[in-house]
Amino acid sequence: MKRLLTYIVMLFVCVEMSAQTIDSIVAQPAVMTTHIATNDSVHINQVSDSISTVDHEGVVEVDTVGADVIKLTAPDVQTATQVIDTKRWIPDPKRALWLAIVLPGAGQIYNRKYWKLPLIYGGFIGCAYALMWNGTMYRDYSQAYQDIMDNDANTKSYEDFLPVGYDVDSRLEYLQNLFKRKKNYFRRYRDLSIIAMIGVYLLSIVDAYVDAELSSFDISRDLTMKVRPTIFNERHSARGSGMNVNRYGLQCSLNF
Repeated sequence: MKRLLTYIVMLFVCVEMSAQTIDSIVAQPAVMTTHIATNDSVHINQVSDSISTVDHEGVVEVDTVGADVIKLTAPDVQTATQVIDTKRWIPDPKRALWLAIVLPGAGQIYNRKYWKLPLIYGGFIGCAYALMWNGTMYRDYSQAYQDIMDNDANTKSYEDFLPVGYDVDSRLEYLQNLFKRKKNYFRRYRDLSIIAMIGVYLLSIVDAYVDAELSSFDISRDLTMKVRPTIFNERHSARGSGMNVNRYGLQCSLNF
């Protein structure tokens, strides 16, 4: 009777510890591999920094960063993996690309990078305003230049840019060159506004595609760069005999 009670208590403790360990695995991703073992039950073993696997029937051994290694059945591993995967959104780069082409900003919405929308639409609004302003000024100065270049006394739109009572005839050549320069100036910036708007559109497409592509790019948590002095041992040949020469320099190593 005492032996039976002892077995029941030990079984209850094992089940309780297994449940707590499974909860910790769901909260923190762990490294999982497959291995061959002989039974299908849950065991707890004390192992440090090791990863191994068990069972033809799909039992998996999981290292929980510290000490305890547990063996989970295939349904338990699948459930834990699904919970972990749902916490990370991995968009499709091609879908993000086509959405960005059809509608600017749609790729960023698909990638769930909503904070980029004010930048994109702010760029479009700024370029549109510059396009309208420079286009209007170009049309006005272009018409004024045409009027000041002809001999028709009824076409004097250029007087809108001059003070009242300004003597045009005494400085006609100067005003003709001035309106020509202004016309060319605003035409140039009107064209640059169009180019800038196209650039914002293309940039939104590239950003959506690259962002979606890099969402599945996995790097280590240890992202460090170390620069240290080092000695380079080089072998040179002098008159048929080999000679070792030490050179000093800096070595740069990047972990990612």
